[in-house]
Amino acid sequence: MPRTLFVTGASTGIGAAAARAAVAAGWNVALFARSADKLAALAQALGPNALPLTGDVASWEDQSAAVAATVHRFGALDAAFANAGIGASAAGTEGGDVENWRAMIDANVMGALLTAKAALPHLRASRGHFLVTGSNAGRRHMKGSVYGATKWFVRGWAGNLAMEMEEWGGRCSILSPGMVDTPFFDSPKPDGLTAEDVARAAMFALDQPAGVNLREIHVTPMPAASS
Repeated sequence: MPRTLFVTGASTGIGAAAARAAVAAGWNVALFARSADKLAALAQALGPNALPLTGDVASWEDQSAAVAATVHRFGALDAAFANAGIGASAAGTEGGDVENWRAMIDANVMGALLTAKAALPHLRASRGHFLVTGSNAGRRHMKGSVYGATKWFVRGWAGNLAMEMEEWGGRCSILSPGMVDTPFFDSPKPDGLTAEDVARAAMFALDQPAGVNLREIHVTPMPAASS
C-alpha cells in the first residue's frame, strides 16, 4: 500500500519538488498551499496519487481540515512536511516591517507548529515521520535577521519534537539548506541549491530504515570551482 505524505507550501519550490519526488517514489501526496491554480496544475501533472488542498498555513482550521481530508482520501498519514514559509521584506530589526514580522512568524513558526499538531495523532498511529524546513540562517547569527531567528526557533523546536516523537516510535527531521534558487527570492540565485537538491534530502530522510532517524540534514551548495 502506498505511503502518504502531507506537504505544506506545496505549490512551488521545495514543496513542489518534494511532492514530485515522493510521487515518483510511489507515495500518495497531499498538496497544501494558498494558490489554488498552482496546486491544481501540479496535482494534474502528478496524477491520481496527488490531492490538492487549498488553505492558509497559519490557520488551524485550514490545516486540521486538510490533514483530515488527506486521511479520508488515502486512509492514513505516514509523513508530514512542514515546508511553508516566507522571508523578510526589509532587512534588519530597526528597518524591519512590523506587519511582515507578524506574517513571517505566523507562517514560519505557527505554521510549522500547526502542521505538527494536526498531523501528530495520525503519525502516532502509523509511527510516522515529521519533516520541517529550517535554514542555514537558523544555524548561525546574521546581522539583524528576524527571518533567521524564526529558523532558530524551528531548529530548536524540531530537536525537542524529535524527543517527544521518539517516545512512541516516531521520527522528526529538520532540513537546513543553504541558499536555494526558488521563487522564495525575488531574483535568481544561480549559485544556490535547486529545489530538487533539497527534495532528494527529504526523500533520503524518509527512506531510512525504522531504526534510524536523521535528526538534521544540513545541505549547502558547493562553491564555484576556481579556474
